[in-house]
Amino acid sequence: MNHFYIGIDIGTTATKAIVFTNEGKMIQQYSKEYEMYHPEPDWSIQKPAEILEAVLMCIEKITENTSPFFISFSSAMQSLIAVDEQGNPLTELILWADNRASAEATKLKESSTGKQFYQKTGIPIHTFCPMTKILWLRENQPDVFVKTYKFISIKEYIWHHLTGEYVVDSSMASGTGLMDIETLTWNNDILAHLGIDESKLSEIVSPKHQAKTMEGNHTLVIGGGDGALANLGTGAMQKGRMSLTIGTSGAVRLPIDKPFIDDKMRTQCYHLIDNQYLVLGAVNNGAVILQWLKEAILETEESFESLFEQAGSIESGSNGLIFVPYLLGERAPIWDASAQGTLLGITINHTKAHFIRATLEGILFGLLSITEILFPDKSQRKEITIMASGGFAKSDVWLQIAADIFQMKVVVAQTIEGSCWGAVMIGLEAFGINTNCRDIEEKIFMPNPKHELVYQENYRKFSKVYEALKDL
Repeated sequence: MNHFYIGIDIGTTATKAIVFTNEGKMIQQYSKEYEMYHPEPDWSIQKPAEILEAVLMCIEKITENTSPFFISFSSAMQSLIAVDEQGNPLTELILWADNRASAEATKLKESSTGKQFYQKTGIPIHTFCPMTKILWLRENQPDVFVKTYKFISIKEYIWHHLTGEYVVDSSMASGTGLMDIETLTWNNDILAHLGIDESKLSEIVSPKHQAKTMEGNHTLVIGGGDGALANLGTGAMQKGRMSLTIGTSGAVRLPIDKPFIDDKMRTQCYHLIDNQYLVLGAVNNGAVILQWLKEAILETEESFESLFEQAGSIESGSNGLIFVPYLLGERAPIWDASAQGTLLGITINHTKAHFIRATLEGILFGLLSITEILFPDKSQRKEITIMASGGFAKSDVWLQIAADIFQMKVVVAQTIEGSCWGAVMIGLEAFGINTNCRDIEEKIFMPNPKHELVYQENYRKFSKVYEALKDL
């Protein structure tokens, strides 16, 4: 008997539901978008009810003609909602991009206590981290802090609505800055620093944790965080592979078999499942920057495909135009919520197409700076294959630019919906079902050595801009 399996990815801009076979073939998909709001400077929030509605709609639509064996979940990480005892939100959903906790994060990061916390969790002290957001609530909204029954993520909020449980998988928990990466338990020293105990948090469970919906009509698997699942779903958990994901944000992730802690506090470490971990760097400024360029600067209704085509008409290096795209502050590797964007080298000869290409190149330069930390010896990179995923993997132009900037082979897997398929793979393992998915490389982009020198020079300049201007 053939079974079908549903992966649901609760993303920053939309929830996506996809029906798969156990071979990884996509049968059907449905998605529902929602808004991000910025009611005050440095605030980035969403409405939990709108995301819950989107998830429920996706489940309803995707199961109209399909009775799945299970539904497994992926979710954007580092979100925070304070809820009361009835599960009602006391705050909006505070996103990873929200920088309101900058003062609290900076103070803690510069202290010996902050360094000790990083050593325990593998999560840098920064405003993206839910731990710093809890600190902000304690200092700035003490009435909410006192009333809070649980501090949870959007995934926990939805899981509780569906099952009545307050649980969080170890993959999601590893991104909070509250979990000990060695023991996979909440760290009591950090909780004491925040003035809370374990009762204020969900129970940590395996990504293979299962439950029935309260109506009993669906079997659910809790799954993991979107980044780790993207690695799994695109085949990037294999040795010799590195994941490069660009969606709203972006990340470089390398699979490892035990926790890794960077002595300079530049990288993150996440748990996936069992003895599988990821060392990574995530950036705030992914494709959201291209969207900003299209809507706020170019003010065009042209498709993104048209913008990519125009970028492809420009020579590598954008004729010396360099964009440092820190418009939302930045996470790895600089961890500075107050960082700002810079355009360098503008001349009268630069056109709209140059600005588009420089934006694509600048986003990739930010991710290259993380890769240099993971591979200090440049020669090591030659043996590594980049597995591409996220929205950028739909653009051949952007993928070729990535191959040329990184000077590494770039592969697009059979499905670029890596997070959804990764969630299903966790579910298949939970039920002991073998996947017959073949490791198919759908597209391959080889680096052009003729472009190496121009990108080396542009990246050299890119790397100096932030340090030169940050005090100004």
